[in-house]
Amino acid sequence: MRIVMLGSGRGSNAEAILNAQRAGGLGRARVAAIFSDVPTAGILALGPRFGVPSAFVDPAPFRTKLEGDGERRFVDAVSGAAPDLVVLAGFMRVLKPGFLGAFAGRIINLHPSLLPLFPGLDAIGQALRAGASVTGCTVHYVTAEVDGGPVLGQAAVPIAPGETHDSLAAKVHAAEHVLLPSVIARMSEERPPG
Repeated sequence: MRIVMLGSGRGSNAEAILNAQRAGGLGRARVAAIFSDVPTAGILALGPRFGVPSAFVDPAPFRTKLEGDGERRFVDAVSGAAPDLVVLAGFMRVLKPGFLGAFAGRIINLHPSLLPLFPGLDAIGQALRAGASVTGCTVHYVTAEVDGGPVLGQAAVPIAPGETHDSLAAKVHAAEHVLLPSVIARMSEERPPG
């Protein structure tokens, strides 16, 4: 199963996937390419470290979404890597119908809450403000509804009394680094060959 990863930041979840691949823990999945909408993103440095092609793709003209020429450039770049699965690993843009349609049923995302609770931005802050005793992370299919696609896997994280945003974020990220590679490995084994 060929994977293309998209990210905008440091790439810690992408690194967890690549480490799992190196350790033989990614099932029949293999990362084929990494693309970022930020030319200085840390995720791009993972490519040379792990022997995976990585490249910046110009997302212009919009700052928070993929649309127009930027969307076409991303569709072309991702299509060129012939993915069976597109993994959003901290990709901070809203996907629009052109991209969603090009890879329908093949895009997954990782969200830092137990969806459907706390969708959208700052899910960790939302959980703290709500006084929740547990939160976690969710891997789900990407649809037009933000954080609304079918759930593929979840991991719960308890919220301790006096938990800070930073301490809870560290616990959620640790859970993400286990959950995302395990979901990808399971998907690769469930997918029929060819």
